[in-house]
Amino acid sequence: TCQWVGYIKQQVNSGCVGNSKMDRSMDVSSNLSCRLLFCSGSGEDSLDRLLPPAGAPRRKSTTSMSKTEPPLLRTGTRTIYTAGRPPWYDEHGAQSKEAFVIGLCGGSASGKTTVANKIIEALDVPWVVLLSMDSFYKVLSPEEQALAANNDYNFDHPGAFDFELLVATLRKLKQGKSVKIPVYDFTTHRRQKDWKNVYGASVIIFEGIMSFADKELLQLLDMKIFVDTDSDIRLVRRLRRDITERGRDIEGVIKQYNKFVKPAFEQYIEPTMRLADIVVPRGGGNMVAIDLIVQHVHSQLEERELSVRALLASAQQNQPLPQTLSVLESTPQVRGLHTIIRNKETSRDEFIFYSKRLMRLLIEHALTFLPSKVVRCFCPLGFSRHTCTPVSSPQITGVSILRAGETMEPALRAVCKDVRIGKILIQTNLDSGEPELHYLRLPKDISEDHVILMDSTVSTGAAAMMAVRVLLDHEVQEDKIVLVSLLMAELGVHSVAYAFPKVKIITSAVDKSLDDFLHVIPGIGDFGDRYFGTDGSDGWSDDEDQDQPSY
Repeated sequence: TCQWVGYIKQQVNSGCVGNSKMDRSMDVSSNLSCRLLFCSGSGEDSLDRLLPPAGAPRRKSTTSMSKTEPPLLRTGTRTIYTAGRPPWYDEHGAQSKEAFVIGLCGGSASGKTTVANKIIEALDVPWVVLLSMDSFYKVLSPEEQALAANNDYNFDHPGAFDFELLVATLRKLKQGKSVKIPVYDFTTHRRQKDWKNVYGASVIIFEGIMSFADKELLQLLDMKIFVDTDSDIRLVRRLRRDITERGRDIEGVIKQYNKFVKPAFEQYIEPTMRLADIVVPRGGGNMVAIDLIVQHVHSQLEERELSVRALLASAQQNQPLPQTLSVLESTPQVRGLHTIIRNKETSRDEFIFYSKRLMRLLIEHALTFLPSKVVRCFCPLGFSRHTCTPVSSPQITGVSILRAGETMEPALRAVCKDVRIGKILIQTNLDSGEPELHYLRLPKDISEDHVILMDSTVSTGAAAMMAVRVLLDHEVQEDKIVLVSLLMAELGVHSVAYAFPKVKIITSAVDKSLDDFLHVIPGIGDFGDRYFGTDGSDGWSDDEDQDQPSY
Protein backbone atom coordinates (compact mmCIF):
# COMPACT_ATOMS: atom_id res chain seq x y z
CA THR A 1 0.00 0.00 0.00
CA CYS A 2 2.75 2.48 0.91
CA GLN A 3 4.44 1.97 -2.48
CA TRP A 4 1.41 2.76 -4.60
CA VAL A 5 0.33 5.61 -2.29
CA GLY A 6 3.70 7.19 -2.98
CA TYR A 7 3.09 6.61 -6.68
CA ILE A 8 -0.28 8.39 -6.43
CA LYS A 9 1.37 11.41 -4.81
CA GLN A 10 4.03 11.45 -7.52
CA GLN A 11 1.40 11.34 -10.29
CA VAL A 12 -0.74 14.07 -8.73
CA ASN A 13 2.20 16.41 -8.13
CA SER A 14 3.35 15.93 -11.73
CA GLY A 15 -0.06 17.09 -12.97
CA CYS A 16 -1.07 13.77 -14.48
CA VAL A 17 -4.82 14.11 -15.05
CA GLY A 18 -7.28 12.55 -17.41
CA ASN A 19 -10.77 13.33 -18.65
CA SER A 20 -11.95 9.81 -19.45
CA LYS A 21 -14.35 8.09 -17.08
CA MET A 22 -13.13 5.35 -14.77
CA ASP A 23 -14.93 2.03 -14.91
CA ARG A 24 -16.75 1.94 -11.55
CA SER A 25 -16.35 -1.82 -11.32
CA MET A 26 -12.55 -1.70 -11.55
CA ASP A 27 -10.41 -1.60 -8.44
CA VAL A 28 -9.39 1.92 -7.41
CA SER A 29 -5.78 1.01 -6.69
CA SER A 30 -5.12 -0.10 -10.29
CA ASN A 31 -6.83 2.79 -12.01
CA LEU A 32 -6.16 5.93 -9.98
CA SER A 33 -2.70 6.73 -11.37
CA CYS A 34 -3.64 9.16 -14.17
CA ARG A 35 -7.35 9.70 -13.62
CA LEU A 36 -7.62 11.83 -10.48
CA LEU A 37 -9.89 14.77 -11.18
CA PHE A 38 -9.65 18.11 -9.39
CA CYS A 39 -5.86 18.02 -9.71
CA SER A 40 -3.79 20.60 -11.58
CA GLY A 41 -0.25 21.00 -12.82
CA SER A 42 0.40 23.60 -10.15
CA GLY A 43 -0.05 20.92 -7.50
CA GLU A 44 -2.79 23.00 -5.86
CA ASP A 45 -4.85 19.94 -4.93
CA SER A 46 -2.00 17.48 -4.50
CA LEU A 47 -2.09 14.93 -1.73
CA ASP A 48 0.77 16.73 0.00
CA ARG A 49 -1.56 19.64 0.56
CA LEU A 50 -4.13 17.32 2.12
CA LEU A 51 -1.80 16.53 4.98
CA PRO A 52 -2.30 18.68 8.10
CA PRO A 53 0.68 20.75 9.27
CA ALA A 54 3.02 19.07 11.70
CA GLY A 55 1.73 19.34 15.25
CA ALA A 56 -1.62 20.78 14.18
CA PRO A 57 -4.58 19.77 16.40
CA ARG A 58 -7.16 17.48 14.93
CA ARG A 59 -10.37 19.13 13.85
CA LYS A 60 -13.70 17.79 15.02
CA SER A 61 -16.75 17.48 12.79
CA THR A 62 -19.99 18.88 14.19
CA THR A 63 -23.57 19.17 13.09
CA SER A 64 -23.99 21.00 9.80
CA MET A 65 -26.11 24.10 10.33
CA SER A 66 -27.08 27.08 8.24
CA LYS A 67 -24.77 29.93 9.20
CA THR A 68 -26.34 32.68 7.14
CA GLU A 69 -26.48 36.04 8.89
CA PRO A 70 -29.95 37.32 9.84
CA PRO A 71 -31.27 39.87 7.34
CA LEU A 72 -31.02 43.37 8.76
CA LEU A 73 -32.11 46.84 7.78
CA ARG A 74 -30.12 49.52 9.57
CA THR A 75 -31.26 53.12 9.94
CA GLY A 76 -29.93 55.96 12.02
CA THR A 77 -31.85 54.92 15.13
CA ARG A 78 -33.00 51.36 14.50
CA THR A 79 -31.78 47.91 13.58
CA ILE A 80 -34.70 46.10 11.97
CA TYR A 81 -34.95 42.42 11.13
CA THR A 82 -36.43 42.30 7.64
CA ALA A 83 -37.34 38.62 7.38
CA GLY A 84 -38.74 36.16 9.85
CA ARG A 85 -40.68 32.96 10.33
CA PRO A 86 -44.40 33.40 9.53
CA PRO A 87 -47.10 31.69 11.61
CA TRP A 88 -46.98 27.90 11.53
CA TYR A 89 -50.25 27.47 13.48
CA ASP A 90 -53.90 28.36 12.93
CA GLU A 91 -56.20 30.72 14.86
CA HIS A 92 -56.80 27.91 17.36
CA GLY A 93 -53.10 27.80 18.21
CA ALA A 94 -52.74 24.29 16.83
CA GLN A 95 -49.96 23.16 14.51
CA SER A 96 -51.38 23.69 11.01
CA LYS A 97 -48.40 23.19 8.72
CA GLU A 98 -45.21 21.21 8.88
CA ALA A 99 -41.76 22.19 7.73
CA PHE A 100 -40.83 21.29 4.15
CA VAL A 101 -38.19 18.54 4.28
CA ILE A 102 -35.70 18.03 1.45
CA GLY A 103 -33.72 14.80 1.53
CA LEU A 104 -30.31 14.71 -0.14
CA CYS A 105 -28.70 11.35 -0.82
CA GLY A 106 -25.52 10.37 -2.63
CA GLY A 107 -22.19 8.65 -2.24
CA SER A 108 -19.60 9.72 0.28
CA ALA A 109 -18.09 13.12 -0.67
CA SER A 110 -20.47 13.47 -3.64
CA GLY A 111 -21.15 17.12 -2.83
CA LYS A 112 -24.40 16.81 -0.87
CA THR A 113 -23.51 19.57 1.58
CA THR A 114 -22.41 21.83 -1.28
CA VAL A 115 -25.73 21.29 -3.06
CA ALA A 116 -27.58 21.96 0.21
CA ASN A 117 -25.72 25.24 0.74
CA LYS A 118 -26.42 26.27 -2.86
CA ILE A 119 -30.12 25.60 -2.32
CA ILE A 120 -30.11 27.63 0.89
CA GLU A 121 -28.42 30.57 -0.86
CA ALA A 122 -30.85 30.47 -3.78
CA LEU A 123 -33.93 30.03 -1.57
CA ASP A 124 -33.24 33.25 0.32
CA VAL A 125 -35.63 32.08 3.03
CA PRO A 126 -34.87 32.47 6.74
CA TRP A 127 -35.28 29.66 9.24
CA VAL A 128 -33.65 26.93 7.16
CA VAL A 129 -31.97 24.04 9.00
CA LEU A 130 -29.26 21.90 7.43
CA LEU A 131 -29.20 18.56 9.21
CA SER A 132 -26.36 16.10 8.60
CA MET A 133 -26.79 12.36 8.96
CA ASP A 134 -23.19 12.21 10.21
CA SER A 135 -24.45 13.46 13.57
CA PHE A 136 -26.40 10.24 14.09
CA TYR A 137 -23.64 7.64 13.99
CA LYS A 138 -23.96 5.14 16.80
CA VAL A 139 -21.64 5.33 19.78
CA LEU A 140 -19.00 2.63 19.35
CA SER A 141 -18.17 0.04 21.97
CA PRO A 142 -14.51 -0.41 23.02
CA GLU A 143 -14.19 -3.36 20.64
CA GLU A 144 -15.68 -1.35 17.76
CA GLN A 145 -13.42 1.61 18.56
CA ALA A 146 -10.41 -0.70 18.24
CA LEU A 147 -11.65 -1.76 14.80
CA ALA A 148 -12.21 1.88 13.81
CA ALA A 149 -8.67 2.78 14.87
CA ASN A 150 -7.39 0.19 12.38
CA ASN A 151 -9.88 1.30 9.70
CA ASP A 152 -11.68 -2.03 9.99
CA TYR A 153 -15.06 -0.67 11.12
CA ASN A 154 -17.71 -0.13 8.44
CA PHE A 155 -19.12 3.38 8.79
CA ASP A 156 -20.87 3.02 5.39
CA HIS A 157 -23.37 0.40 6.49
CA PRO A 158 -26.99 1.13 7.53
CA GLY A 159 -26.26 -0.52 10.87
CA ALA A 160 -23.72 2.20 11.71
CA PHE A 161 -26.49 4.82 12.10
CA ASP A 162 -28.96 5.34 14.93
CA PHE A 163 -32.08 5.42 12.74
CA GLU A 164 -34.44 5.35 15.73
CA LEU A 165 -33.03 8.60 17.12
CA LEU A 166 -32.74 10.09 13.63
CA VAL A 167 -36.37 9.45 12.68
CA ALA A 168 -37.68 10.70 16.03
CA THR A 169 -35.58 13.87 15.79
CA LEU A 170 -36.53 14.65 12.20
CA ARG A 171 -40.22 14.01 12.91
CA LYS A 172 -40.22 16.44 15.84
CA LEU A 173 -38.30 19.03 13.84
CA LYS A 174 -40.77 18.72 10.96
CA GLN A 175 -43.63 19.25 13.41
CA GLY A 176 -42.04 22.51 14.54
CA LYS A 177 -40.80 21.23 17.88
CA SER A 178 -37.51 22.06 19.55
CA VAL A 179 -34.98 19.22 19.25
CA LYS A 180 -31.49 18.40 20.43
CA ILE A 181 -28.99 17.20 17.82
CA PRO A 182 -26.05 15.01 18.89
CA VAL A 183 -22.56 16.19 18.03
CA TYR A 184 -20.42 13.27 16.87
CA ASP A 185 -16.66 13.36 17.37
CA PHE A 186 -14.98 11.40 14.56
CA THR A 187 -11.66 11.25 16.37
CA THR A 188 -13.03 9.50 19.48
CA HIS A 189 -16.11 8.01 17.76
CA ARG A 190 -18.32 9.23 20.57
CA ARG A 191 -21.02 11.83 21.01
CA GLN A 192 -19.96 15.00 22.73
CA LYS A 193 -21.56 15.92 26.03
CA ASP A 194 -23.23 19.10 24.76
CA TRP A 195 -25.87 18.57 22.08
CA LYS A 196 -27.08 21.35 19.78
CA ASN A 197 -30.54 22.84 20.15
CA VAL A 198 -32.40 23.34 16.87
CA TYR A 199 -35.81 24.97 16.49
CA GLY A 200 -37.99 26.89 14.11
CA ALA A 201 -37.40 25.39 10.68
CA SER A 202 -39.58 26.41 7.74
CA VAL A 203 -37.38 24.31 5.47
CA ILE A 204 -35.24 21.34 6.56
CA ILE A 205 -32.47 20.07 4.31
CA PHE A 206 -31.40 16.62 5.45
CA GLU A 207 -28.32 15.09 3.85
CA GLY A 208 -26.55 11.76 4.27
CA ILE A 209 -25.29 8.70 2.47
CA MET A 210 -28.19 6.58 3.78
CA SER A 211 -30.94 9.20 3.55
CA PHE A 212 -33.14 6.86 1.49
CA ALA A 213 -32.26 3.62 3.30
CA ASP A 214 -35.07 3.64 5.89
CA LYS A 215 -38.80 3.45 5.09
CA GLU A 216 -39.87 5.63 8.04
CA LEU A 217 -37.28 8.21 7.06
CA LEU A 218 -38.50 8.26 3.45
CA GLN A 219 -42.04 9.04 4.61
CA LEU A 220 -40.81 12.25 6.28
CA LEU A 221 -39.18 13.60 3.10
CA ASP A 222 -41.26 15.94 0.93
CA MET A 223 -38.64 16.07 -1.82
CA LYS A 224 -35.94 13.49 -2.52
CA ILE A 225 -32.78 14.49 -4.38
CA PHE A 226 -29.90 12.22 -5.38
CA VAL A 227 -26.51 13.85 -6.03
CA ASP A 228 -24.67 11.81 -8.67
CA THR A 229 -20.93 12.47 -8.87
CA ASP A 230 -18.13 10.55 -10.59
CA SER A 231 -16.35 8.04 -8.34
CA ASP A 232 -12.91 9.58 -9.04
CA ILE A 233 -14.04 12.96 -7.79
CA ARG A 234 -15.65 11.45 -4.73
CA LEU A 235 -12.44 9.64 -3.79
CA VAL A 236 -10.31 12.78 -4.03
CA ARG A 237 -12.81 14.75 -1.97
CA ARG A 238 -12.94 12.02 0.65
CA LEU A 239 -9.16 11.99 0.91
CA ARG A 240 -9.12 15.74 1.40
CA ARG A 241 -11.91 15.70 3.98
CA ASP A 242 -10.84 12.72 6.08
CA ILE A 243 -7.18 13.81 6.25
CA THR A 244 -7.71 17.51 6.98
CA GLU A 245 -10.92 17.38 9.04
CA ARG A 246 -10.91 13.98 10.71
CA GLY A 247 -7.21 13.45 11.38
CA ARG A 248 -6.86 10.29 9.30
CA ASP A 249 -3.86 9.06 7.27
CA ILE A 250 -3.83 8.41 3.52
CA GLU A 251 -3.24 4.66 3.77
CA GLY A 252 -6.14 4.23 6.19
CA VAL A 253 -8.53 6.28 4.08
CA ILE A 254 -7.80 4.31 0.91
CA LYS A 255 -7.95 0.99 2.75
CA GLN A 256 -11.36 1.90 4.15
CA TYR A 257 -12.53 3.15 0.74
CA ASN A 258 -11.73 -0.14 -1.01
CA LYS A 259 -12.98 -2.35 1.80
CA PHE A 260 -16.19 -0.54 2.82
CA VAL A 261 -17.03 2.71 0.99
CA LYS A 262 -17.03 1.50 -2.62
CA PRO A 263 -18.92 -1.78 -1.92
CA ALA A 264 -21.46 0.07 0.25
CA PHE A 265 -22.13 2.57 -2.53
CA GLU A 266 -22.81 -0.21 -5.00
CA GLN A 267 -24.94 -2.25 -2.57
CA TYR A 268 -26.89 0.33 -0.53
CA ILE A 269 -26.62 3.81 -2.03
CA GLU A 270 -26.65 3.61 -5.81
CA PRO A 271 -29.83 1.43 -5.92
CA THR A 272 -31.75 4.17 -4.02
CA MET A 273 -31.30 6.55 -6.95
CA ARG A 274 -34.58 5.18 -8.35
CA LEU A 275 -36.40 6.58 -5.27
CA ALA A 276 -35.28 10.15 -5.98
CA ASP A 277 -37.61 12.78 -7.39
CA ILE A 278 -34.64 14.62 -8.89
CA VAL A 279 -31.15 13.41 -9.81
CA VAL A 280 -28.51 16.17 -9.79
CA PRO A 281 -25.38 15.29 -11.79
CA ARG A 282 -22.15 17.22 -11.19
CA GLY A 283 -23.23 18.33 -7.69
CA GLY A 284 -23.12 21.98 -6.66
CA GLY A 285 -22.03 23.15 -10.09
CA ASN A 286 -25.36 22.20 -11.67
CA MET A 287 -27.18 25.52 -11.22
CA VAL A 288 -29.96 24.57 -13.65
CA ALA A 289 -31.07 21.69 -11.40
CA ILE A 290 -30.70 23.83 -8.26
CA ASP A 291 -32.86 26.61 -9.78
CA LEU A 292 -35.60 24.10 -10.58
CA ILE A 293 -35.48 22.76 -7.02
CA VAL A 294 -35.70 26.27 -5.55
CA GLN A 295 -38.70 27.17 -7.72
CA HIS A 296 -40.57 24.09 -6.54
CA VAL A 297 -39.79 24.76 -2.87
CA HIS A 298 -40.98 28.38 -3.21
CA SER A 299 -44.27 27.22 -4.71
CA GLN A 300 -44.76 24.74 -1.85
CA LEU A 301 -44.10 27.40 0.78
CA GLU A 302 -46.56 29.80 -0.87
CA GLU A 303 -49.28 27.16 -0.73
CA ARG A 304 -48.71 26.76 3.01
CA GLU A 305 -48.98 30.45 3.92
CA LEU A 306 -51.54 31.33 6.60
CA SER A 307 -53.41 34.52 7.48
CA VAL A 308 -53.80 34.21 11.22
CA ARG A 309 -54.23 37.86 12.16
CA ALA A 310 -57.22 38.40 9.89
CA LEU A 311 -58.91 35.31 11.32
CA LEU A 312 -58.31 36.52 14.86
CA ALA A 313 -59.80 39.94 14.10
CA SER A 314 -63.03 38.36 12.84
CA ALA A 315 -63.43 35.75 15.56
CA GLN A 316 -64.67 35.65 19.15
CA GLN A 317 -66.98 38.66 18.94
CA ASN A 318 -69.35 39.56 21.82
CA GLN A 319 -68.17 36.76 24.09
CA PRO A 320 -67.80 37.06 27.88
CA LEU A 321 -64.27 37.47 29.18
CA PRO A 322 -62.62 34.10 29.93
CA GLN A 323 -62.12 32.78 33.45
CA THR A 324 -58.37 32.51 32.87
CA LEU A 325 -58.18 36.32 32.79
CA SER A 326 -57.29 38.19 35.96
CA VAL A 327 -57.36 41.99 36.00
CA LEU A 328 -55.40 43.87 38.65
CA GLU A 329 -57.83 45.36 41.19
CA SER A 330 -58.82 48.85 40.12
CA THR A 331 -57.75 50.69 43.27
CA PRO A 332 -57.33 54.47 43.36
CA GLN A 333 -53.57 53.92 42.98
CA VAL A 334 -53.98 51.77 39.83
CA ARG A 335 -56.49 54.22 38.32
CA GLY A 336 -54.12 57.07 39.04
CA LEU A 337 -51.20 55.32 37.40
CA HIS A 338 -53.29 54.59 34.31
CA THR A 339 -54.35 58.22 34.12
CA ILE A 340 -50.74 59.35 34.06
CA ILE A 341 -49.37 56.82 31.51
CA ARG A 342 -52.37 57.18 29.17
CA ASN A 343 -52.06 60.97 29.10
CA LYS A 344 -50.27 62.00 25.90
CA GLU A 345 -48.88 65.10 27.67
CA THR A 346 -46.98 63.00 30.22
CA SER A 347 -43.22 63.53 29.93
CA ARG A 348 -40.98 60.57 29.16
CA ASP A 349 -39.39 60.58 32.63
CA GLU A 350 -42.78 60.47 34.32
CA PHE A 351 -44.03 57.86 31.86
CA ILE A 352 -41.11 55.57 32.71
CA PHE A 353 -41.39 56.14 36.47
CA TYR A 354 -45.11 55.45 36.74
CA SER A 355 -44.98 52.59 34.25
CA LYS A 356 -42.40 50.87 36.44
CA ARG A 357 -44.65 51.30 39.47
CA LEU A 358 -47.54 49.68 37.61
CA MET A 359 -45.32 46.88 36.31
CA ARG A 360 -44.18 46.05 39.83
CA LEU A 361 -47.78 45.80 41.05
CA LEU A 362 -48.71 43.67 38.04
CA ILE A 363 -45.80 41.23 38.47
CA GLU A 364 -46.59 40.86 42.18
CA HIS A 365 -50.19 40.08 41.24
CA ALA A 366 -49.11 37.54 38.62
CA LEU A 367 -46.92 35.66 41.10
CA THR A 368 -49.94 34.95 43.30
CA PHE A 369 -51.14 32.50 40.64
CA LEU A 370 -48.02 30.33 40.93
CA PRO A 371 -48.22 27.22 43.12
CA SER A 372 -47.14 27.35 46.76
CA LYS A 373 -46.59 24.90 49.57
CA VAL A 374 -47.20 24.96 53.32
CA VAL A 375 -44.07 25.05 55.47
CA ARG A 376 -43.35 25.45 59.16
CA CYS A 377 -41.19 28.37 60.22
CA PHE A 378 -39.83 29.56 63.59
CA CYS A 379 -40.18 33.21 64.52
CA PRO A 380 -37.36 35.17 66.26
CA LEU A 381 -39.17 34.91 69.63
CA GLY A 382 -39.31 31.12 69.42
CA PHE A 383 -42.86 30.68 68.22
CA SER A 384 -43.58 28.41 65.28
CA ARG A 385 -46.30 28.69 62.69
CA HIS A 386 -47.38 27.16 59.40
CA THR A 387 -47.32 29.43 56.38
CA CYS A 388 -47.24 29.30 52.60
CA THR A 389 -44.19 29.83 50.48
CA PRO A 390 -44.21 30.23 46.68
CA VAL A 391 -42.14 28.25 44.23
CA SER A 392 -38.49 29.25 44.20
CA SER A 393 -36.91 31.48 41.54
CA PRO A 394 -34.92 28.69 39.81
CA GLN A 395 -38.33 27.23 38.84
CA ILE A 396 -39.48 30.54 37.34
CA THR A 397 -38.33 31.84 33.96
CA GLY A 398 -39.23 35.21 32.52
CA VAL A 399 -39.58 35.58 28.75
CA SER A 400 -40.02 39.03 27.24
CA ILE A 401 -41.44 39.77 23.80
CA LEU A 402 -39.05 42.33 22.35
CA ARG A 403 -38.82 45.18 22.36
CA ALA A 404 -41.48 46.62 24.67
CA GLY A 405 -41.83 43.48 26.77
CA GLU A 406 -38.21 43.91 27.86
CA THR A 407 -39.27 46.92 29.97
CA MET A 408 -40.98 44.52 32.41
CA GLU A 409 -37.85 42.50 33.16
CA PRO A 410 -36.57 44.78 36.00
CA ALA A 411 -39.87 44.39 37.84
CA LEU A 412 -39.62 40.60 37.65
CA ARG A 413 -35.98 40.60 38.75
CA ALA A 414 -36.85 42.84 41.69
CA VAL A 415 -39.25 40.28 43.18
CA CYS A 416 -37.71 36.99 41.96
CA LYS A 417 -34.08 36.55 42.92
CA ASP A 418 -31.85 34.88 40.31
CA VAL A 419 -34.75 34.45 37.89
CA ARG A 420 -33.72 33.27 34.42
CA ILE A 421 -34.63 35.49 31.47
CA GLY A 422 -35.34 34.62 27.84
CA LYS A 423 -36.18 36.82 24.87
CA ILE A 424 -38.34 36.49 21.76
CA LEU A 425 -38.35 39.01 18.91
CA ILE A 426 -41.60 39.13 16.93
CA GLN A 427 -42.32 41.76 14.28
CA THR A 428 -45.12 42.37 11.84
CA ASN A 429 -44.50 41.87 8.14
CA LEU A 430 -45.60 45.18 6.64
CA ASP A 431 -46.65 43.49 3.38
CA SER A 432 -48.74 40.63 4.78
CA GLY A 433 -49.64 42.14 8.15
CA GLU A 434 -48.74 38.84 9.83
CA PRO A 435 -46.42 38.48 12.83
CA GLU A 436 -43.06 36.84 12.14
CA LEU A 437 -40.61 35.21 14.52
CA HIS A 438 -37.13 36.66 14.02
CA TYR A 439 -35.12 35.68 17.08
CA LEU A 440 -35.38 33.73 20.29
CA ARG A 441 -33.04 32.94 23.13
CA LEU A 442 -34.44 30.73 25.85
CA PRO A 443 -32.70 29.27 28.91
CA LYS A 444 -31.79 25.60 28.84
CA ASP A 445 -34.19 23.00 30.24
CA ILE A 446 -37.12 25.41 30.32
CA SER A 447 -39.71 22.66 29.93
CA GLU A 448 -40.29 22.16 33.68
CA ASP A 449 -40.35 25.86 34.62
CA HIS A 450 -43.22 28.22 35.26
CA VAL A 451 -42.86 30.88 32.57
CA ILE A 452 -43.85 34.54 32.96
CA LEU A 453 -44.41 35.78 29.39
CA MET A 454 -44.18 39.57 29.29
CA ASP A 455 -45.40 42.13 26.74
CA SER A 456 -46.41 45.76 27.25
CA THR A 457 -49.68 45.67 25.27
CA VAL A 458 -51.79 43.06 23.49
CA SER A 459 -54.23 44.07 20.75
CA THR A 460 -55.18 41.19 18.42
CA GLY A 461 -53.10 38.69 20.37
CA ALA A 462 -51.21 37.53 17.28
CA ALA A 463 -47.75 38.18 18.73
CA ALA A 464 -48.70 36.73 22.12
CA MET A 465 -50.07 33.59 20.47
CA MET A 466 -46.85 33.13 18.51
CA ALA A 467 -44.80 33.50 21.70
CA VAL A 468 -46.97 30.95 23.52
CA ARG A 469 -46.65 28.57 20.56
CA VAL A 470 -42.86 28.89 20.75
CA LEU A 471 -42.93 27.96 24.44
CA LEU A 472 -45.17 24.97 23.77
CA ASP A 473 -42.81 23.83 21.01
CA HIS A 474 -40.08 23.85 23.67
CA GLU A 475 -42.25 21.51 25.75
CA VAL A 476 -43.31 24.08 28.35
CA GLN A 477 -46.64 22.94 29.82
CA GLU A 478 -49.54 25.17 28.84
CA ASP A 479 -50.82 25.50 32.42
CA LYS A 480 -47.38 26.75 33.51
CA ILE A 481 -47.46 29.80 31.22
CA VAL A 482 -48.59 33.17 32.60
CA LEU A 483 -49.06 35.98 30.06
CA VAL A 484 -48.55 39.37 31.70
CA SER A 485 -49.32 42.67 29.94
CA LEU A 486 -50.00 46.21 31.12
CA LEU A 487 -52.92 46.66 28.74
CA MET A 488 -54.99 44.32 26.62
CA ALA A 489 -57.80 44.62 24.14
CA GLU A 490 -60.78 42.29 24.53
CA LEU A 491 -60.02 40.73 21.15
CA GLY A 492 -56.51 39.84 22.23
CA VAL A 493 -57.76 38.30 25.47
CA HIS A 494 -60.31 36.16 23.62
CA SER A 495 -57.80 35.09 20.97
CA VAL A 496 -55.21 33.87 23.46
CA ALA A 497 -57.75 32.25 25.78
CA TYR A 498 -59.55 30.47 22.93
CA ALA A 499 -56.34 29.08 21.44
CA PHE A 500 -54.68 28.26 24.77
CA PRO A 501 -57.38 27.79 27.44
CA LYS A 502 -54.90 26.80 30.17
CA VAL A 503 -52.69 29.90 29.87
CA LYS A 504 -53.27 32.41 32.67
CA ILE A 505 -53.74 35.98 31.42
CA ILE A 506 -52.81 38.85 33.75
CA THR A 507 -53.30 42.54 32.98
CA SER A 508 -53.99 45.85 34.68
CA ALA A 509 -56.76 46.91 32.28
CA VAL A 510 -58.82 45.65 29.35
CA ASP A 511 -59.90 48.10 26.65
CA LYS A 512 -63.02 47.38 24.64
CA SER A 513 -62.13 47.87 21.00
CA LEU A 514 -59.65 48.31 18.17
CA ASP A 515 -59.66 50.81 15.34
CA ASP A 516 -59.51 49.95 11.64
CA PHE A 517 -55.72 49.60 11.92
CA LEU A 518 -56.09 47.17 14.85
CA HIS A 519 -54.79 49.70 17.40
CA VAL A 520 -56.12 49.50 20.97
CA ILE A 521 -58.79 52.12 21.72
CA PRO A 522 -58.27 54.27 23.79
CA GLY A 523 -54.94 52.56 24.51
CA ILE A 524 -51.66 54.14 25.63
CA GLY A 525 -50.07 54.81 22.24
CA ASP A 526 -46.85 53.14 21.15
CA PHE A 527 -45.49 52.01 24.50
CA GLY A 528 -42.04 51.20 23.14
CA ASP A 529 -41.57 54.60 21.50
CA ARG A 530 -42.80 56.46 24.58
CA TYR A 531 -40.62 54.41 26.95
CA PHE A 532 -37.39 54.38 24.92
CA GLY A 533 -37.78 57.89 23.57
CA THR A 534 -37.88 56.88 19.89
CA ASP A 535 -40.22 58.77 17.60
CA GLY A 536 -42.82 57.15 15.38
CA SER A 537 -41.97 58.99 12.19
CA ASP A 538 -40.74 55.83 10.45
CA GLY A 539 -44.30 54.66 9.90
CA TRP A 540 -44.54 52.07 12.68
CA SER A 541 -47.95 51.72 14.31
CA ASP A 542 -48.68 51.53 18.01
CA ASP A 543 -49.78 47.90 17.77
CA GLU A 544 -47.82 45.67 20.10
CA ASP A 545 -47.13 43.31 17.23
CA GLN A 546 -45.21 46.04 15.43
CA ASP A 547 -42.84 47.11 18.20
CA GLN A 548 -39.44 47.30 16.53
CA PRO A 549 -36.02 46.84 18.17
CA SER A 550 -34.12 50.02 18.91
CA TYR A 551 -30.75 48.35 19.05
